[in-house]
Amino acid sequence: MENDEMTVALGGNVKWRFPSVHPEGVKFGLIAAAITLALFLIGWEIPGWLMVMVTIWVFAFFRDPVRAVPQDERAIIAPADGLVTLIQRVPPPREMAGADGLGDRPMVRVSIFMSVFDVHINRTPIGGTVKSVVYISGKFVNADLDKASEDNERQHILVERHDGVRIGFTQIAGLVARRIVPFVKPGDMIAAGQRIGLIRFGSRVDVYLPEGTAPRVVLGQRTVAGETILGQMGDMRVISGIQQ
Repeated sequence: MENDEMTVALGGNVKWRFPSVHPEGVKFGLIAAAITLALFLIGWEIPGWLMVMVTIWVFAFFRDPVRAVPQDERAIIAPADGLVTLIQRVPPPREMAGADGLGDRPMVRVSIFMSVFDVHINRTPIGGTVKSVVYISGKFVNADLDKASEDNERQHILVERHDGVRIGFTQIAGLVARRIVPFVKPGDMIAAGQRIGLIRFGSRVDVYLPEGTAPRVVLGQRTVAGETILGQMGDMRVISGIQQ
């Protein structure tokens, strides 16, 4: 757990506080705040109060809460907060396929949709070495649609563990999102659950589970980045259903 980001009261009790705002979002929040102040200064109170709400939302969008990462080497951890909207067996993207990537056989892909109200800091599903980061420009159709994986602006990240196991995942820009911001580059060593980037204003993340791993989430389930376990390597026990 990232204890350095927690506010702790005397006696060991944890006090709730608003999560810290990622530096990437501070400038947007300050711009919104400046517009808000300007509207009040010229006497436009109704637009000013509307901009107060927008300013609060902007800071909330870039919030970066503390997460307790599972200490389990078999765990594949959710890279995003959001809703599991698709679980499909599909070929890996060509940018991550082949002998140096995920291979060419179909894999289980778990898609997590992030609304504009979800935390948009993305985290790596496993620890290891970043083998590749491939950015592809594209369209901005609804990220909840299956074709978004092939049509939208996206970024593929491939991570290899110390034992050679590789996990690929893709950040996909959505209908409102207009930029994918990476925090890592090829060759970086990263820990499981570490922050690897963000997508501005609504999007999706696809995770490709390795061979012999069944998903431990169901359609309609909400995930928490850095905490929810999507699957455990080598565990083929299948769960089914739709989250109620």
